[in-house]
Amino acid sequence: MTESETNPDLLPFVAPCRIISVRQPLVWLEKGWQDFRQAPVPSLVYGGSLVALCYLLGIFTWQPGGYVLVFSLMSGFVFIAPILAIGLYSISCQLQWGMKPQIGYCLREGRRHLGNELVYSMILLVIFLLWARAASMTHIFFPVEAAPGIGDLAVFLLVGSAIGSVFATLVFCASAFSLPMMLERKVDTVTAVLTSVNAVMRNKRAMVLWALLIVLAVLVGFMTAFLGLAVLMPVIGYATWHAYQDTII
Repeated sequence: MTESETNPDLLPFVAPCRIISVRQPLVWLEKGWQDFRQAPVPSLVYGGSLVALCYLLGIFTWQPGGYVLVFSLMSGFVFIAPILAIGLYSISCQLQWGMKPQIGYCLREGRRHLGNELVYSMILLVIFLLWARAASMTHIFFPVEAAPGIGDLAVFLLVGSAIGSVFATLVFCASAFSLPMMLERKVDTVTAVLTSVNAVMRNKRAMVLWALLIVLAVLVGFMTAFLGLAVLMPVIGYATWHAYQDTII
């Protein structure tokens, strides 16, 4: 870490955070890849499960001519990904302690924090459902039954991206550091979320880069028919753990 000073005007109800370098997210990715290489089997099991979940979501939401809705719901899937990645944080934590990572240990750790996780899961689920409803409403800008032109497609993408960015920003600020914090420390959901939002706001430039890297990983996953997510999601999950370790004191 190139900048280690803490925020000078710390809020009394959040954990302190460091002011990090703009390039620090690249370091997090490197550390995430190192964790993946140290634990390839549990990483691929976890990543493969997420890929299977994506395919199941696509199968159950598919309908003739409804590929736009499927794509919208898949995009909204990133809103609930943070809670699904909590096992990945546990794997990074096990590696940090010099342990051999085990999926069973991840499940046991999850049960220890089940209450806070359920509260946070409900919050993310509500946001996901709101996004799904908003995505379906954008169909009025994309006439599937007709042959859409470039203009129609541009309007759909513009409106959909604008709406999605609002939801994604809220989830990103709340999730950037909160779940790893709940895993490691005995804090309630509100404290963890406020700490995460505070740290993001005090490191805007670095967190914008981090958000762009996550979006890039998701796009690559979509371009590879979700198969790339089997590797990219574990790496992002591990990197998120190291982001928390670097930023939250």
